[in-house]
Amino acid sequence: MNVIIKKEDLAEKIVKLVIYNPQIALNARAGQFVIIRVVPTGERIPLTIADSDKKAGSITLISMTIGKTTTLVENMREGEKVIDVLGPLGKCSEIEKFGHVVCIGGGLGIAPVFPILKEIKNAGNTVTTIIGARNEKLLILEDEMKVYSDNFFVCTDDGSKGFKGFVSAKLKELIMSSRDKSSSTGMPDRVIAIGPTLMMKSVCDVTRDFGIKTTVSLNSVMIDGTGMCGACRVEVGGDTKFACVDGPEFDGHLVNFDLLLARQNYFCEEEQLSMEEYKKENHTGSCKLDL
Repeated sequence: MNVIIKKEDLAEKIVKLVIYNPQIALNARAGQFVIIRVVPTGERIPLTIADSDKKAGSITLISMTIGKTTTLVENMREGEKVIDVLGPLGKCSEIEKFGHVVCIGGGLGIAPVFPILKEIKNAGNTVTTIIGARNEKLLILEDEMKVYSDNFFVCTDDGSKGFKGFVSAKLKELIMSSRDKSSSTGMPDRVIAIGPTLMMKSVCDVTRDFGIKTTVSLNSVMIDGTGMCGACRVEVGGDTKFACVDGPEFDGHLVNFDLLLARQNYFCEEEQLSMEEYKKENHTGSCKLDL
C-alpha cells in the first residue's frame, strides 16, 4: 500500500507520482485531494488527485518542489512507500451539463484541472481549456488535456509559447470576441479556474463583470484535512468555511482573496527556516529527517 509505482519528471521541479492505493482509487472523484506524510515526524501536505485508475488501484499526484517536504517528495524513488496517504478528502466537483465551460489551469493548478476537465467533457459540455505558466518549460499535461478540449489555448508570461500574458487576459479576449461574434467558441456558461491565488482572483475579476459563475479551488494552509484544526479556514460570502470539508471548491466571486493571501503568508518564515536547516543537514552529510 502507498508504494510509488511510477515516478516521472514533468517539468523543472515538478514530479508526477503514481501511487498504489486501491481504496482511494476506487472512491476518488474529480476535485478531491489526499494528505500525505513522507517521514514519521514530517508535516502533512495536501495534494490534489490528478488522476486515478480503479483497475490498477492507483492514484496520480503531482507535486512542485518548493520547501522541505516537497523536496523529500521529489527525492523519493519508484518502489518506495509514502508513509501516509489519507483520502479522498474534500467535496467532489460539481459536474453537470452547463453548456460551454472554460477550464483554466495556471502553473501546478493545471494538474487538478485535468480530472475536472475529463468529467466536464464526459458530461456533454463544450470545453475550452486555457493553461498557463511562467514559461514554456513549466507547462505540464498539454497533450493529455487537448484530448478532452474542443478549444485549447496556451499562455506564457514570457511569450515562449502561445499567448504572451496571463490566462485572465486570454479569457477576457475570448469573452470579448464571443460578445462581438468574431469567435466560434461562444460565451462561457461556467468558468473553472485553479492555480495561484492571484491568478484565480484575476480570473474572477474578469468574469464578475460579465456575470459568469466561476468556481475556484482554494489552496489554503491545511493540516488534518478533516475540519478539526481550522487552519484552512477561508471567508466565502462573509462566512467562515473550511477548505478541507466545505471545499476545496467555492464560488470565486464570494471568496475573500485578500484574506486568503494574507493567511498563506503566515508561516513563510518558518518554512524558510525549515528548508535552510534541511539544506544544512544534507550539506554536512548528516541527515536527520526522521528525528
